[in-house]
Amino acid sequence: MPATSSTSTDEGPVARNAALRLIARAASGVIAAGVVLGVGELLSALTGPESSPFFAVGSTTVDRSPAWAREFAITTFGTNDKPALFVGMSVLITVIAAIAGIVERPSRPYGSAILAGLGVVGMYAAYNRPGANGADVLPTVVGVVLGIVVLRLLTAQLDEPSPGGDGGMGRRRFLVIASVAVAVAAAAGVAGRQMNQRLSGVLESRRRVKVPVVVDRAAPIPAGVDLEIPGATSFITPNPVFYRIDTALQVPRLTTEEWRLRIHGMVEREVTLSWDELLLRAPIERRITLTCVSNEVGGELAGNATWVGFPIADLLDEVEVQRDADMLLSKSVDGFTVGTPIEVLRDGRDALLAIAMNGEPLPLEHGFPVRQVVPGLYGFVSATKWVVDWELTRFDRAQAYWTKRGWGDRAPIKTASRIDVPAAFAPVPEGRVTIAGTAWAQHRGIERVEVRVDEGPWQPATLAPQYSIDTWRQWSWQWDAPAGVHNVQVRATDLDGNVQTEERAAPIPDGATGWHSRTITVR
Repeated sequence: MPATSSTSTDEGPVARNAALRLIARAASGVIAAGVVLGVGELLSALTGPESSPFFAVGSTTVDRSPAWAREFAITTFGTNDKPALFVGMSVLITVIAAIAGIVERPSRPYGSAILAGLGVVGMYAAYNRPGANGADVLPTVVGVVLGIVVLRLLTAQLDEPSPGGDGGMGRRRFLVIASVAVAVAAAAGVAGRQMNQRLSGVLESRRRVKVPVVVDRAAPIPAGVDLEIPGATSFITPNPVFYRIDTALQVPRLTTEEWRLRIHGMVEREVTLSWDELLLRAPIERRITLTCVSNEVGGELAGNATWVGFPIADLLDEVEVQRDADMLLSKSVDGFTVGTPIEVLRDGRDALLAIAMNGEPLPLEHGFPVRQVVPGLYGFVSATKWVVDWELTRFDRAQAYWTKRGWGDRAPIKTASRIDVPAAFAPVPEGRVTIAGTAWAQHRGIERVEVRVDEGPWQPATLAPQYSIDTWRQWSWQWDAPAGVHNVQVRATDLDGNVQTEERAAPIPDGATGWHSRTITVR
């Protein structure tokens, strides 16, 4: 019995030491990966933000992902799709790095090989970004080399025997090296982010932009266009809450001095416009509602803003588009492409090359310095941000980013409506209840909105004055609500007589359909 007791007593410390050693090895890999990313971020300040290994891999992941994966991300996370990707990438890198630390040994550098493999992925991603060159792989190369050095140093301390046999000296050296490596990784990452922002000069460039004086101003907003019902959508969407859906993991940083728009392809005369040359033209101001094709029935991926810009039709007239051309293939500075029907750009609607939004220069995340705004089309076939290239071509010769992935190629916005208040399942008092919301059918306009409760008869809602056919329209309906749980539905009819269909369809490939409904509890 005493012998058994002694063995049992010894097993505890041994097991704890083994567990601590395993944790330390995993931490070694994670710290080494942090060095790779931090140093890579710092050096990308010299070669360009797109060469950061983390963001290069993320951007390549987005570009190479199948359409269903991208659709799932937008549907599931909405405007948080990019943070969700960052979190997912961080978790995956952490797991792989921990494995690298666990398997690394002085005589069997398997963990170093794993880090090198990650480095190859980062190099491929950085080199294959639009406009990349050989220098763009350097942040990844240097970061991986230093990461491997840190991994080897840390794991060596864990394997080094100490005179006392307890590994005390090795553990102390491990903690010192780990602390230094963590500090270096964090400092390098933060410094790299800040330097990338400063060196681009885009914030200073935006501060210097003055919204030009506009003679052709948007019509004033009449009283009553915004119903100002608490909880309902406002008529004008403030910039900070205007939806953002795009493929750019890092907001492109392009100054007005750097900006150029090359117009070429099926034109009689090619033109390259600078910022100053663009401003020589007469700007106009318009209020236009934009909608993302990824918007689910009742979703919030729509917004209305006041835009200042230059008519796209005028620029197309200047370059004399050839008769056979039917598509404007526009390209963002980050390589994203959009195909827009030329007839839509020349049919008299206010399609703009926009430079201002709600009275200020375009926010960076909404396309500074220049973007496209086209009423009546979903954004993926019209609203190119950070636009730098126009190629006049044909739909049977070229495909844009999303049309290559099976999405529609023309995509007019469908007639839609949604309930904004009361909130879903929100308890409301029995009696008179205000139901209110928003409807849109850009470039057709809204004729009427109808509401029904528990599949009863449709009742006409009261419409706010229609500002224009290119903006959404607010509506409200007064309901004498009895106690209980009720289902409220809404549908809209546009000025062309199209009644919003009940049939449910997913957003992809060319826009969601169906009636929005909301369950309301009346007490």
